[in-house]
Amino acid sequence: MTDLPQPQALRCFVTVAREGSVSRAATSLHLSQPAVSLQLKGLEESAGLLLFNRTPGGLTLTEAGTALLPHAQNALSGLSGFRAAAASLKDVLRETLRVGTVVDPEFTRLGIFIKELTASSPRVEVFLRHGMTDEVLAQIGRGELDVGFYIDAAPERSISAQILPERESESGKFTFAPLMCFTYHVIAPLAWNEKVMGKGWRDLVNLPWLATPSPSAHRRMLDDIFRPFGIMPKRVAQTDQEETMIDFVESGIGLSLARKSTLNRRDRKRNFVIADSVSITCDLSLACLASRRHEPIIVRAFSAMKRAWHDLEPPLPSRPAQ
Repeated sequence: MTDLPQPQALRCFVTVAREGSVSRAATSLHLSQPAVSLQLKGLEESAGLLLFNRTPGGLTLTEAGTALLPHAQNALSGLSGFRAAAASLKDVLRETLRVGTVVDPEFTRLGIFIKELTASSPRVEVFLRHGMTDEVLAQIGRGELDVGFYIDAAPERSISAQILPERESESGKFTFAPLMCFTYHVIAPLAWNEKVMGKGWRDLVNLPWLATPSPSAHRRMLDDIFRPFGIMPKRVAQTDQEETMIDFVESGIGLSLARKSTLNRRDRKRNFVIADSVSITCDLSLACLASRRHEPIIVRAFSAMKRAWHDLEPPLPSRPAQ
């Protein structure tokens, strides 16, 4: 016997042995008589053994059939146990959602999102990995993260809590669900007031800038702005922490981008100036692979994130939704 018997053939064998008749077995199994007979014939041919004696009174087990019947029953019982165990595990095993985070949790409403997700999907366990925007997107692309936040420059429009439709990247690889529109401002040391007020990007490219690592949204967006001028700014220091960048600006080192929500903190004394003629309007989005957007765990994540942003009361004026 080279091939393992199929469960259906074993069910027919066990049922015919119990009923003593193909017709009664067919009724019990909700199959046609020819179908049951065909299963028995295939099982006997596969085993190379005669399992039943055909008599005018019905079918009786042969010696081989009698010997194999307990094994068939055990095999079917094992399959039933496997199904039961699998079903019970579905009720106790937790799903994992790997989320790529950027900037600070308050800005992305991360806590509200996790609360919404776990309330609607109690078995979901959220695993967080903090990084920079382009790193998060790359990890989503490699399957290392399921969803993540993404920041990108957006067309100029009113900064509001309006719900925007989902969109795909130009390559079609990623799906983005815009959550909010916000502004990055250019800040400069107090002594540089005349160098930045009323100045455009072409003037600012000649001033020293604080750098962020290449996978950051800061670096990508500024490079996109300055590249058409054929010159990149001189970068005099590098950090990936916005608060540190503000400290460096206040120390007179160079220019930097900063979110309006960070600059408007009530406990911050402004020892810098904000350029009045330039800014970058951005979208904060939740991203995933477009090919995975339909997966249940991804669907629930996007729904929970949209509830966190659009179904709850709007934040106070000093919060990131400005």
